Amino acid sequence: NINGAPKPGYSSGDAINAVLEVADQKLSSSYGIDFTGLTREEINAGSQTILIFALCIIFVYFILAAQYESYMLPFAVILSLPAGIMGAFISQKIAGLENNIYFQIALVMLVGLLAKNAILIVEFALQSRKNGNGVVQAAIEGAKARLRPILMTSFAFILGLMPLVFASGVGVVGNRSIATGAAFGLLIGTILGVFLIPVLFVIFQNIQEKITPAKFKKSIVE
Repeated sequence: NINGAPKPGYSSGDAINAVLEVADQKLSSSYGIDFTGLTREEINAGSQTILIFALCIIFVYFILAAQYESYMLPFAVILSLPAGIMGAFISQKIAGLENNIYFQIALVMLVGLLAKNAILIVEFALQSRKNGNGVVQAAIEGAKARLRPILMTSFAFILGLMPLVFASGVGVVGNRSIATGAAFGLLIGTILGVFLIPVLFVIFQNIQEKITPAKFKKSIVE
């Protein structure tokens, strides 16, 4: 049995890869290698991360499809998420943090927060469209109506995470990993989403109306 730990500045994943590489180069074919404890769990869980995120997106899509009664409009919400996720990865890179389990939890939370913002804008835009406004006008009104609530809730959440972003002491890596990704991912996702979500609504609402004509609550002509 061999016990070890990664050097400062390297992740547990780097250490695992280094052990496998050395074992492959130095050990003969009559030797085998295996991991135990937390390292074994980390290796087994690593292959499940992509599947978990894929299931998250699929569930979000089907729930939105049922809510909007449309197979196209949920894409206006889902395609707005990469902006915030990109911001989370960039912030982790700048802060020198790892892509660990804490950061992956923050990504799942971030998907929910960003989707909430997009759902608010799309829902109000859809109501405006059903009231007889044009698609572009409905998108603008939806963004204007929900701008202040979105900014208030997002910035309140971000400010609430600031103590964890600048945390120190015991558990600093976990606290900073989960807070930095969520806070700065939400910041970038909110700023870009205010402009991106209405554009996506216009695109996919027009596609939806080519498939199924829009139903208005009242006549456009007075």
